Amino acid sequence: MKSKNPNIQESNKSNPSNLQVLYEDNHLIVINKRVGDIVQGDKTGDTPLSDVVKQYLKEKYNKPGNVYLGVVHRLDRPTSGIVLFAKTSKALPRLNKMFADGSTQKTYWAIVKNPPEKETDTLVHWMVRNPKQNKSYAHSKEVPESKKAILEYKVLQQLNNYFLLEIDLKTGRHHQIRAQLTAIGCWIKGDLKYGADRSNPDGGIHLHARRLQLQHPVTKEILTFTAPPPEDPVWDACTNA
Repeated sequence: MKSKNPNIQESNKSNPSNLQVLYEDNHLIVINKRVGDIVQGDKTGDTPLSDVVKQYLKEKYNKPGNVYLGVVHRLDRPTSGIVLFAKTSKALPRLNKMFADGSTQKTYWAIVKNPPEKETDTLVHWMVRNPKQNKSYAHSKEVPESKKAILEYKVLQQLNNYFLLEIDLKTGRHHQIRAQLTAIGCWIKGDLKYGADRSNPDGGIHLHARRLQLQHPVTKEILTFTAPPPEDPVWDACTNA
């Protein structure tokens, strides 16, 4: 297994948006998304991360025309961490298939106020999405129009007032981690939508896409990407312990 360690590029002439580029080759580019960035355009009209990455590539390689960039997956706006984009039309459908069939390994970090009952566990719920609320609800039994959701978690650290969980996501449902943790009484720090009592100053939540492992869509090499969490006192306490 070959691991690709973060090689974060600092702001310079070739990176005017100060993107945290974790990895790039001819077919892929991996970004450490900031809290508040949207991956793909939505009704807000805010500039999406996909457009920022296109502009970065256009300027870096002095491309005169349009830049191809395929959106493979998304992270919630208040969430930070790894986002993978396809740079070629050859890579995009192969990556889409990997994410759809679950052959990628996605690991998240979440900081929660209340400790779970078990140090490690597998959570299985049936998710129902409410589009009007932009929210999902996790049920303990199958209900109409529900989709099965599975994750595994373990407690990595106990902080002064919080707990750090590491989560291996087995399915990819809307707001899955947020809803499933709330269902066991472990809402994520800052997540007002799912039960937190106060918001974070930056409007984000303490949920971070920490690690992604997959097979390269062209070379077939096994790649592992790891993203450092945002800089704030609580995340710093996790990484400095």
